[in-house]
Amino acid sequence: MRVVFALVISLMLAFQCVAQITLPHSKIESQPSTPQQATTQLNVLTVDLGTLISKPLIQRGLEFEQQTGIKVNVTKVPFGQLYNEINKDLSSPTSQYDIIAYASLWMVDFAENNYLVRLDNYIASDSLIEWNDVSRFFRDFSSKYNGQIYSIPLDGDIHLLYYRLDILEKYGLAPPRTWDDYLAIAKQLNGVDMNGDGEGDFGSCISKKANEQSYWSLLSIAGSFLQSKGTSQGIFFNTRTMAPLVNNDAFKKALKIYKKTTEFGSADELNFDTNDVRYAFISGRCALAIEWGDIGTMAVLPESKVKNKTGVSILPGATEVLNRKTGQLERCNANLCPFAIGDINYAPYAAFGGWVGSINNASSKHKKNLAYNYLSYVTQPLQSNEDVTIGATGMNPYRTSQLVNHKNWLKQGMSKSTLHFYLGSISKTVNNANIILDLRIFENNRYFRDILDTEVAKYLRHTQTVDQTVENIEAGWNKLTDEIGRDKQLKAYRASLGLVPTP
Repeated sequence: MRVVFALVISLMLAFQCVAQITLPHSKIESQPSTPQQATTQLNVLTVDLGTLISKPLIQRGLEFEQQTGIKVNVTKVPFGQLYNEINKDLSSPTSQYDIIAYASLWMVDFAENNYLVRLDNYIASDSLIEWNDVSRFFRDFSSKYNGQIYSIPLDGDIHLLYYRLDILEKYGLAPPRTWDDYLAIAKQLNGVDMNGDGEGDFGSCISKKANEQSYWSLLSIAGSFLQSKGTSQGIFFNTRTMAPLVNNDAFKKALKIYKKTTEFGSADELNFDTNDVRYAFISGRCALAIEWGDIGTMAVLPESKVKNKTGVSILPGATEVLNRKTGQLERCNANLCPFAIGDINYAPYAAFGGWVGSINNASSKHKKNLAYNYLSYVTQPLQSNEDVTIGATGMNPYRTSQLVNHKNWLKQGMSKSTLHFYLGSISKTVNNANIILDLRIFENNRYFRDILDTEVAKYLRHTQTVDQTVENIEAGWNKLTDEIGRDKQLKAYRASLGLVPTP
């Protein structure tokens, strides 16, 4: 593992060097700054993930300042603290941030409390933002609450399957279509030297570190067993009662698969966060990985050992799904799995949903206008269509033009074949009739971070059984739902799935 550690550190240093490269500069119309503008500053609060997400906000802020005279200050806090920091600031009478860049699934809390500016009128009068170019999925899911626009997409997040194209071909293996396939391939290739350093590598790389973002990987596995009848079915709760969909054979099977993959990963995989998975993959150490779109752009970095060797696909599926009437796992059939391909139910997952930018309703009218102009500039195609192709930004495609215009991708060194895999898989995911929407109800951060993450970490570390784990999650979610208000949460959950308010 000392070799692994040294390699990861070297890659991190190299990646940081790449991150220091100035993002491609895009022109905006220069307008003379007024004395008021020269003393005005915009304050932005976002996540601290190294260069990810914050880098383009800072770089585009410098460009914005050069053209307008408005200085943009970006403050970063760790992901585990971001929700609470945003909530504390927005609810304070002395709020200091004009803009928040945050997880789209948190918007319901902030919009409901009237903390955010409605952006419909701004966008309607802004031709440069090219709003209809934003993929419909992200326009509707990431930007709206109760039919109104409260945020602007900065990133499009979905989970994808990555695999070593060259290694699978060498062993005569097809990419995994199901999670059973995934386990079989991971087992067969675990220990194979895949980067030529004389050391055995990993069959699977999936994040499992507690108090990070690992629970989305578990949910990516669970989805294909839980949702089979389209997006409006959902995977988290019963849409009539808000009973959690965790204490069943489907969720138990997903937990067992998630835990099983640990046998084919790094000895330290329980401490792997998303960045560890990304670096392990581009260093040539993983046969398979489940991750966001970042591996696709990082795979073409100069130091990558998997350039033009990376395959990408939608998430694996399942041949059996939860029958919600019987409560049992049953083989797919035309009634249970109407969207199946053959006998496999695919349920790709819009994990996290993407980073978005919103404006603090407590800011002055003047600063609200300036804040909108800044967010518009960041997301306009001239800027964002470059940013999503650069691994250091952590921003993934969310515009139609980003999926169909290949010039910027090819300029970053992505081959046409890799581009076909990567953009094709993203398009298949966001356009899938059975795509899973992430949880958007009040205080969902407590459901995920405080309960789900805590209980799954215990299970992975062998301190409780799978039955104890699902029982604890079920009890915790029910208690929290009753505390917040079951009817209130049911209404929010149904609305997030596009269902009428009352069952």
